[in-house]
Amino acid sequence: MQASEADNEGLLADLALIRDAAREGGDIAMRYFRKDPDVKMKPGNSPVSAADFAVDDFLRETLMAARPDYGWLSEETADSPERLSARRTFVVDPIDGTRAFIEGRRTWCVSIAVVEAGVPLVGVLDCPARGEIYEATAESAAILNGSEIKVSHASDNLRIAGPKPMLAAAPSYMRSEHVIPYIPSLAYRVAMVASGELDATFIKPNSHDWDLAAADLILRRAGGQVLNEAGVAPFYAGPQPRHGALVAGSGDLLQAMTHVIASIAD
Repeated sequence: MQASEADNEGLLADLALIRDAAREGGDIAMRYFRKDPDVKMKPGNSPVSAADFAVDDFLRETLMAARPDYGWLSEETADSPERLSARRTFVVDPIDGTRAFIEGRRTWCVSIAVVEAGVPLVGVLDCPARGEIYEATAESAAILNGSEIKVSHASDNLRIAGPKPMLAAAPSYMRSEHVIPYIPSLAYRVAMVASGELDATFIKPNSHDWDLAAADLILRRAGGQVLNEAGVAPFYAGPQPRHGALVAGSGDLLQAMTHVIASIAD
């Protein structure tokens, strides 16, 4: 067997593993959804619910039992430098879009990626309240519920999401004529770019690896990218999991958006 074939088999094995784990994690979350779970506030005024912890516990136990040599980086687990010595790392958000989850809105998902050398190799977003599963590997197409997805071809009526201050700093042609409702889950918002439902999105500073790693891969395999103001893709599962301003999209529009966030940074 050639090395490339072996590598692809490994990616497919990891995909099957995290797909099943994400599906069961989603089932666990749904037991709490719209049932008033206990909620606490973390530093930075970010909410976390009993469902977040229940899903995180399940995923950590399940995935680390299957791949004990992998590192672990999750929003709801205290970080450990030990993960930096692992070749591959699970990057996990047990519920991305916790605010939406708590409010009973459906735009949240279980996000799991496998990262090596800063690059996502396998990613799954399981969005059980919407009945949607996004997935990709570094060697396969981006898939939504079994069908391949691609980014949109930007038209005159762009659909660009993101924080209002970032949109306000953009050229007028980047501002949609139609109001795009706030999407609390960053992972889901990037997935909407991958599926062509959005043309692009601005991403405010202080997003984290667990918000982005799986969705970034899915977008990349759909024909798009996540970039910073220098036009460089984020590095994941490194010592610092936090990022500055980013943009997600494709083509000339994406490049133009990098100039916008560069001008804001200046």
